[in-house]
Amino acid sequence: MHHKVELFWRGEETFDIHLPDGNTLLVQTESLDTFSSKGLRPKPLMLASLAGCTAIDVVMLMKKMRLDVEAFKVCIIGELTTEHPKFYKKVEIQYHFTGANLDVEKLTRCVKLSEEKYCGVMHMFRQFAQLEIDIHMHTKEVQSANPSKLL
Repeated sequence: MHHKVELFWRGEETFDIHLPDGNTLLVQTESLDTFSSKGLRPKPLMLASLAGCTAIDVVMLMKKMRLDVEAFKVCIIGELTTEHPKFYKKVEIQYHFTGANLDVEKLTRCVKLSEEKYCGVMHMFRQFAQLEIDIHMHTKEVQSANPSKLL
């Protein structure tokens, strides 16, 4: 399988990137003095790709395991080197699950499967960055019905 991405220069330090699925991304540099649009930056876009890749895996696995999760969030924090070429040397991946009946063991397994088997972007990041994985469970108490209102 091949993916073809085409980049077109729009002037200054602004580019359109055409993706294989037909979508277009606007990419710009942080140092563009006339920055007025909402262009993306290449390095944070890499972190977004990592978040998207692992989140898709985890959600598909949660569905397959029929897990009861009310909310799910992935937070990625990347630490860049100080010298050029700057790249992410350390990346922290935080998974946050919220719900009343979280199955900690199965949710942890979902993350591990993404981390070790399915997420190709994570495997690419391992070639140049130290990865730290954190899993957070946020339980919500089930609101019991007020007995006086049941009468």
